Amino acid sequence: MFDRFQGFWATFWDIEHIRVYLTVAWLAYLIGLGIWIVLQKREPVATLSWLMGLAALPYIGLLVYVLIGPQRIKRFRLRRSRARVAALAEAEKLERSEQVELSRLATATTEFVPTSATDVHLLIDGHAKYTHLLKDIAEAQHHIHLEYYIYAADEVGTAIRDALVERARAGVTVRLLLDALGSSRATEKYFKPLLDAGGEIAWFHPTHFSRIWKFWRRPWVNMRSHRKIVVIDSLIGYTGGINVTIEEDESRRDDAYRDLHMRMTGKVVLQLQQIFVEDWAYSTGHREFISQVARTLPALEEGRFCVQAIPSGPDSDWEAIHRVHVGAIHAARKRVWLLTPYFVPGEAALMALTSAALAGLDVRLMVPHRSDSLLVTLAARSYFDRLLAAGVKIYQYGPRMLHTKAMLVDDDIALIGTANFDPRSFRLNFEVTMLFNDEEVASALEKQILAEFPSAPRVRDPGKRPWLTAQLPEAVARLMSPLL
Repeated sequence: MFDRFQGFWATFWDIEHIRVYLTVAWLAYLIGLGIWIVLQKREPVATLSWLMGLAALPYIGLLVYVLIGPQRIKRFRLRRSRARVAALAEAEKLERSEQVELSRLATATTEFVPTSATDVHLLIDGHAKYTHLLKDIAEAQHHIHLEYYIYAADEVGTAIRDALVERARAGVTVRLLLDALGSSRATEKYFKPLLDAGGEIAWFHPTHFSRIWKFWRRPWVNMRSHRKIVVIDSLIGYTGGINVTIEEDESRRDDAYRDLHMRMTGKVVLQLQQIFVEDWAYSTGHREFISQVARTLPALEEGRFCVQAIPSGPDSDWEAIHRVHVGAIHAARKRVWLLTPYFVPGEAALMALTSAALAGLDVRLMVPHRSDSLLVTLAARSYFDRLLAAGVKIYQYGPRMLHTKAMLVDDDIALIGTANFDPRSFRLNFEVTMLFNDEEVASALEKQILAEFPSAPRVRDPGKRPWLTAQLPEAVARLMSPLL
């Protein structure tokens, strides 16, 4: 076999002018792919990283870029032409100018206006979330809409599936939208009982590799729905960081993720419903579904909690969640407490955090001692020196992995949702974060964060760390930050 390969290789290089042909082809490849990447108009650092990386992968680089390169998505979105006008009226209810500006920024980038909730319940860890969710599913009367990045075919997933089957048999409409990559192990065969009961299932960005060669139908391997949304009867809504998996149920596993979710009622549920509806219509191609749901939306009373949904994804150039996080840091007067499992900040976010600390604010960052991605862990640690020098207090949670995605600003602004503090969540994934302008919610989040500090030792001056096993791997991982 090896001799045959050697013979083929020798014959190939004996072709007249083969080196010239390969050089011309390589130059054409570089020019064509380079123009394509440059026209994407991404950040210069990310663009140069792709150009240099793909130049080292002749021909194969084109396939790599098609599969995981930065891409833009055009999709149908509900018309909310009067959203910004309504936002100005709603913003007047807020107490200080920073809140008004942050709310206007969120509205300008998403067209979702500030709304209200009658109840907001923070759910700590998976067991609390699954217990409440199963109870609400059992009491559903009209419809249950669920959207998840990870839905595992394990004990937790089966319990929820069976609860959905029971309600579907009772005549409740059940729609389940799953990310095709994150939930790849939960096959349609696994969901057959739900389908047989009349439930509906759709897959977000199916990764059919047979499409690889059809460049006009890209496989979207690198753009996922990272959202976790449940809407029940348009009256109850869930969102936050907890997927459907035994890995997040501390009652079943001692090493389950430490995480945070929310159960909400009131008008804000209609915004979660709207996000789900658009995602379902996009994934299934059934646009008439949007008007069908719109006709069934109930009229809900005004609640006491001021809240605003912030969806973001690669179908928008505004990076809404990223902008609102940076805007909230700049708006801070007293403190910024950030919890995230993946910390890979861009220059704007890093500048905002260090500026707040240098200005004397109480800036705290809590990350896992070790996340489930070694590359991201190393990249995060590469920023510690600069953050510590500016006065940022850094804490590493352990031994369980911290999976909470939340930020507390002063005593009245809280951001809780599905987005990590990294380029993937800010630019590549479809995410949703809830912006609360409310002292009661902020106080509840503060109480929860304070409870985490005993399990999160503070990072002091790291001193002289081994360059081969610490500094060099972190520096290399940081070079890949724009691509993470």
